[in-house]
Amino acid sequence: MRTPALRLGAGLATGIALAAGVLTATPAVAAVGDDDPTVGARVTTGPAAGLAINEVESNADDTDWVELVNTSSAAIDLSGWRFLDSDSSHTAWTLPQGSTIAAGGYLVVDQETTTRPGFDFGLGGADAVRFYDASGALALRYAWTTHAAVTWGSCPDGSGTLVDTTASTKGKPNDCSSPVRINEVESQDGTPGDWVELTNVGTTAVDLGGYVLRDSEDDHAWTIPAGTTVASGGFTVLDEAQAGAGSGSGSGSGFGFGLGKADSVRLYDARGTLVDQYSWTAHAATTYGRNPDGTGDFAETAEPTKGAINRFAGVVTAEAWPGGPDETVLDAEDTFTGDMSGLDWTTSASSADGQLWAVQNGDGLLYHLASDGRGGWAPTNAAGVDLRYADGTGTPDAEGVTVTADDPGAVYVSTERDNDVSKVSRPSVLRFATTDGSESVLRATDEWNLAADFPGLGANAGLEGVTWVPDAWLTSHQFVDQHTGSAYAPASYPGHGDGLFLVGVEGTASVYAYALMDDGSSQRVATIATPFSLVAEVQFDPTLDALWVVCDEACSGRTALFDLQDGAFTLATLYEAPANADRALANEGFAISGRCVDGARATFYADDNDTNGSSLRTGTYPCDATTEPGDGDGGTPGPGDGDGGTPAPGDGDGGTPGPGDGDGGTPAPGDGDGGSTPTPTPTPGTGGGAGGSTPAPTAPAPTTPTTPATPVAPDASALTDGDRGSVSAPSGIRASSSVTITVGTQHAGQRVAVWLFSEPRLLGTPVVAVDGTVTVVVPADVPAGQHRIVVAAFDGTVLGWTGVRIDPATGALAFTGAELGGGIAAALLLLAAGAGVLVARRRRTVGSPA
Repeated sequence: MRTPALRLGAGLATGIALAAGVLTATPAVAAVGDDDPTVGARVTTGPAAGLAINEVESNADDTDWVELVNTSSAAIDLSGWRFLDSDSSHTAWTLPQGSTIAAGGYLVVDQETTTRPGFDFGLGGADAVRFYDASGALALRYAWTTHAAVTWGSCPDGSGTLVDTTASTKGKPNDCSSPVRINEVESQDGTPGDWVELTNVGTTAVDLGGYVLRDSEDDHAWTIPAGTTVASGGFTVLDEAQAGAGSGSGSGSGFGFGLGKADSVRLYDARGTLVDQYSWTAHAATTYGRNPDGTGDFAETAEPTKGAINRFAGVVTAEAWPGGPDETVLDAEDTFTGDMSGLDWTTSASSADGQLWAVQNGDGLLYHLASDGRGGWAPTNAAGVDLRYADGTGTPDAEGVTVTADDPGAVYVSTERDNDVSKVSRPSVLRFATTDGSESVLRATDEWNLAADFPGLGANAGLEGVTWVPDAWLTSHQFVDQHTGSAYAPASYPGHGDGLFLVGVEGTASVYAYALMDDGSSQRVATIATPFSLVAEVQFDPTLDALWVVCDEACSGRTALFDLQDGAFTLATLYEAPANADRALANEGFAISGRCVDGARATFYADDNDTNGSSLRTGTYPCDATTEPGDGDGGTPGPGDGDGGTPAPGDGDGGTPGPGDGDGGTPAPGDGDGGSTPTPTPTPGTGGGAGGSTPAPTAPAPTTPTTPATPVAPDASALTDGDRGSVSAPSGIRASSSVTITVGTQHAGQRVAVWLFSEPRLLGTPVVAVDGTVTVVVPADVPAGQHRIVVAAFDGTVLGWTGVRIDPATGALAFTGAELGGGIAAALLLLAAGAGVLVARRRRTVGSPA
């Protein structure tokens, strides 16, 4: 995953925003950085008059970047200027010849991607950005002590203090507006009358005292009382009859005027500046609400959700986490050194609590963790196992880990690259023969290099999570093999073992199912689109008969559950992070215990950033205490469970204490001393349980409509001018690279088919993300020239199309304002090649050593 030194995020950039002045840089030819980057926060000197650092992105975007603004009346030539962060040991990057910022214009210096050069270091939580003029003199500097929740931006542009902005505005004027938005409007039949719901898209609570609400008539104005607040991400409802409802606070008699069938709602801040407005021409049958909340367009909702997240027909809406509200630290400070990325839970012959496997990406380490029976977990191999490729060389960038029921003598690790050759993509699954991680060094016995399936994939955008799903489960649930177009038949893939491996790929934000054969070959059998901008972890959960897909801080810690519908893994439930969790944690690893104790299963999170010296945290997820993995209809064996029918040690009636339970009567992880956070109240009517409460359902109910298994290609005659422009994509796309297409937030949560014309060629079937976008990869063999990208429903109905130009995969990169040196061009070609070494002597031999 993304290390603190290189935060590339999910998407692969496909072009350069030239109109906004977005430029990249080439390697420096001289060393700079002798100044002290910690002295002072901001500096502007010498030839930089009129030039200012305007916005800084150091976290949770596709790339790290810094934006400059020219507030003077003349263009400024930045050719030969050099850029550094606070670490003077990094190689500075030099802005190429022709790097000119126009009067009043913006220029962005960006991090490298597969398709363009850029600076090759990341911007950290406590860092600085420094610019040196062509003579080597320090000209611009800005330092910060923590990541911005959005970006650090100057308010106003170029001259104000840098603050946490309301929205990221790369290459454009900063958004320093109020973060309060109108989110839902009820104009008839409300209770107790009409109402307006507000939300806060910012990072801190906002005092609404003095804000003014108006409808379409200026003399209908109501000043919101002092003390009325709206929390970050929260909702506050203003009622016609009574103000102060919802999650905010306040008092008053209400705004007092009704909202008509053709009317408006307008919100002004205390200075009289218009903050937000919405108009309509007819009453909604339900209400009008933003999709997604706070940022999307208004549409008619599925039902009124006063003071809560909006809901729309056919859209999976993020729900509150049903488990405990906390993520509680498990590891002592500095137990790990950072970069922990993948987790997997399995049963243990020696502990009722099971065992955990973990991997660390930067240094390629494998850890085995055991429970102390009192809620604590610690590695049994404190130094970790040093992982190597089969020939004993390299440092696998270990991102995910899993064990399998058919190969208990091994662990499998997903990787993005060899960190010793960090510019080259090597998306592989590696097998290591171990049962307890007691070895100091392990060589891979097998490698399945999937680079050929992902041409152009970034070296730091490859395989993140990995999990294993038994064939018996897949066939019993009528899984469809997308490779053959028919029901999955394990015999079609001789030598693949007894199950399929599912890998999450960061750069495509999708999950892929593979048969990995014992001769080193592989076959993709399914592609699973996700609603996220990146995939950080995947976990098969036999208790829920579902697949967990996890995003990190790029999605504010959201997780999703997929179940099998019509033979395909389909998004069923989308969860927010636990209520009290820090949504900025880089939780790249996730695992869930198979043991249900007192109505809860333990969840585990791996924080890649080792925040405050801790990498491992735990929470809870509700469960039916009468059911253990292997019982009922969810009885497919979990990893290491043998035949799935025997309870884990100490399970019996499910009353054995879980992590943190002590004698079985104390709280689950995150509950402290039992007097604070209770175990989540289960849903009534689902069976018996202790303490008078009834346990929650063991599986999420699908909330999305099903779609056909195979999309129908639209007819070329359907690509009319009326549908052109309904979707958007970069005008120029490089073959073998990914492209992000804007479909529209009205389609968020909907699975669509993306086609390339003139001959219809299916590029993918992604789920539209909450921001209204999808990402697909343009194959390397697409001929150069003009094409059309078409987004359609599965039945062939065209949702929109746009014209694009495909550039050849191996041709010259389009770049304005600079010539690429031979070394850079060669490096880019090497990145595009995705070079890797395939080592695959055998699939597995159960119980045999390496």
